[in-house]
Parts: sequence; structure tokens; C-alpha cells
Amino acid sequence: MRGRANAGLLVGGTLVGLVVLAALVSFFWTPHDPTFVDAARKLREPGGGYPLGADKFGRDTFSQLMVGARTTLYVGVVAVGIAALVGTPLGVVAGMTPRGWLSELIMRVNDLVFAFPALLLAVMLGAVYGPGTLTAMIAIGVATVPAFARVARAATLQVMVTDYILAARAAGRRRPGIAVRHVLPNIGSVLIVQASVSFAIAILAEAALSFLGFGTRPPVPSWGRMLQESQELLFSTPRLALWPGLAIALAVLGFNLLGDGLRDFLDPKLRRIRAER
Repeated sequence: MRGRANAGLLVGGTLVGLVVLAALVSFFWTPHDPTFVDAARKLREPGGGYPLGADKFGRDTFSQLMVGARTTLYVGVVAVGIAALVGTPLGVVAGMTPRGWLSELIMRVNDLVFAFPALLLAVMLGAVYGPGTLTAMIAIGVATVPAFARVARAATLQVMVTDYILAARAAGRRRPGIAVRHVLPNIGSVLIVQASVSFAIAILAEAALSFLGFGTRPPVPSWGRMLQESQELLFSTPRLALWPGLAIALAVLGFNLLGDGLRDFLDPKLRRIRAER
């Protein structure tokens, strides 16, 4: 059991590391300019300096995948960051005042936001402010806030009944101090796991929004838009859809495995269960 958990963490970390490495390297080097259109190399087969071939505009597919990884991570980091910075304090407040009106208000608004998926929110924001990377980040971030709020609230409720919290309250510590010094450090592992899982969701959401035209706009490469541009050539040149689709699948798989592995590694209860087995 322990070996299986460690294997999942290792595989997930490796896949995520490859995506991060590709994104970092793309800042300094790519085989070709990913935005350069060369009609003479239209639909060029792999080889001769084009490891994965060229698309219907003559752009290098491998270079686009590298820069697309950078775009995906950028959107994911900002979106998950927005969700964590907004959702975590709301969840902690709701968990520290479980029977108060403020907790009820937070959770009811949380349920209302949860009813709006990222795609619908992106369409609404795109209609007002125009499609783009910023629109995708805000839409994904706002749509992910309820997940962080719920996880933070559930974890806070468990922490609030522990002896050290009762001792801190008996000593006269105020709620902000208890939240910062005792609650947040003890729910940090849960939030890390949620961030990893939310990152996988953000990758799928960004790809879907770019595919529909509400995400990253040309000429910036995006895995979702690479899929959209390849759909008319799906049967004649399937490799154009294969590579971005595979990149999305492996990135999502990597973050999901990483989240599961971190959950098993950071949760002391699961560690005790594994030790007993």
C-alpha cells in the first residue's frame, strides 16, 4: 500500500516536473519560433528539425507545445492562487463561527457561486470584457473558490475541537490570532492537496475555454487552441490533435496523481493505516 502511494507521488511529480521543465526551457529556447507562419512547411511531417512536424500554418508543433505548457501553468497558478486567497479565509471564518450568521451567509453565497461553472462564467466575462487569458484566469479562479472554501471550512471544524485550540481560547487569544497561529498551519496540508487537484481542473478548464475561443488568444500558443485548429484535419492529419491532447491528459494525470500522493503522504491518519497494514 505504501509502495503504491509512493509510486503515485513519484509518477505524478515526474509528469508535473516535465511540464514545468518544458515551460521554463521555453523562456530561453525553442526549436523554432512557435508563432512564425511558414506556408512552405505546411503540415510538414516529423523530422528535419521538426520533431513533431508542423501544423496547417507551418508552425513547429513541438515549440508550440513548449510555450503552451508555459501558458497552461501561468493560467493555473494565477487561477488557483485567486481561489486559494479568496476561498481559504472564507472557509476558515465559516469554520470558526459554525453557528453564526456570518458562516451561513458565507456558505450560501459559496453555494451560489458553485452553481456557476467556469465555462459559463468565462462566457459572461468574455461578453463584457472580451475573451483572453485574463478572462480565463478570473473565471477559473472564481469558479474554484467554493472548493477551497468548503475544504478549509471542513478542516477548520476539525481543528477547532482540539485541545490546543481550547487552551488558546481559554488563554484569551482572539480569533484572528488563533486562525493565523493555530488553524492555518494545521490545515495547510489539506490546502496543498486541494491546490494540486484544482490545478488539474484549471488545466482542463483553460484548454476548454481556449478551444471555444474564450481563453488565450492568438498568436500566443495554447494547448486548447491547438486542438481547435486541428479538428478540421482530424482524419487526414490526426497527429495535430494527438500531441496537444496527450499533453493535456498527461498534465492532468500528473497533477491528480500528485494530489493523491500528497494526501497520502501528508495525512497522519492515512500514514498510521498504512503502517498497521
